[in-house]
Amino acid sequence: MTVYIAREASKLWRKVCVETSVELQLLAEKWKLLLTGLLFQYIHGLAARGVHYLHRPGPTLQDLGYMILPELGRERGYISESLFTIVFLSFVLWTFHPFVYHSKRFYTVLLWWRILAFLVASQLLRIITFYSTQLPGPNYHCREGSKLARLPPPESIAEVLLINFPHGVIYGCGDLIFSSHMIFTLVFVRTYHKYGSKRFVKLLAWVIAIIQSLLIVASRKHYTVDVVVAWYTVNLVVFFIDKKLPEMPDRSTGSQPMLPLNIKEKDGKPREENLKLLNGNSVDTADWRMQVNGTHGDDGNHVHSESAVNGVNR
Repeated sequence: MTVYIAREASKLWRKVCVETSVELQLLAEKWKLLLTGLLFQYIHGLAARGVHYLHRPGPTLQDLGYMILPELGRERGYISESLFTIVFLSFVLWTFHPFVYHSKRFYTVLLWWRILAFLVASQLLRIITFYSTQLPGPNYHCREGSKLARLPPPESIAEVLLINFPHGVIYGCGDLIFSSHMIFTLVFVRTYHKYGSKRFVKLLAWVIAIIQSLLIVASRKHYTVDVVVAWYTVNLVVFFIDKKLPEMPDRSTGSQPMLPLNIKEKDGKPREENLKLLNGNSVDTADWRMQVNGTHGDDGNHVHSESAVNGVNR
């Protein structure tokens, strides 16, 4: 038993090492694009901080969602943020599962390259809209009488550039149309819908997105229009950008992964053994070759023919 556990642990460790080598190669090719996407997250936060200085509290606008959904209030406003945090963290962890699990359909670096492209395009549109017209914030800390509703003029440029993270993000005002929480949620849900493998999780993800929408309105973080605009804007942005980006290789076909040529053989194992580790370390050589030439299903529902593996589109 001890020998079996040690052998499986050794195989898992070698698999993680080989997978890391492949991802590092991809990172060396895409790091500029990834860094640009990450830097834009700061620019988006800076823009949201800047519009807070322009915010002027006023009467809450008439809103259909507010008429239907009771306000959660300060005591229960955390529910919306808690659900979003769960969605965010669980999705991030899922994007790194190819390092450990056998079933994988994507490369983590390439996946985040696409995600950041979706986020940047959506956030750029969001910046344009909330700077075009500033609406009175509906949240309790943005209403008349709250100390946070109006920001005093900054005393230095550093005060603006530091954006008071995370307090300034949580208690921001004025960055309303459209919801940033829904941008992340919808991008994550659409990404899993395309590259995930569990049908139940896909359905659950869309249900959670709907619940998140209702909680955002109920917590009065946004007006209903902010959520509605996010639903069709983000979905359209992802749809059109996804068409323009080159499609990722589908690893579930069993075809050879992009294994760097300079990977040293680990533990005396040949290169083909490393390929097997990337495709699933429980697969023997015969089964692995059968996957390359024949079938490898996604939960038993997708069948890839030999012609598909060889690049013929049906």
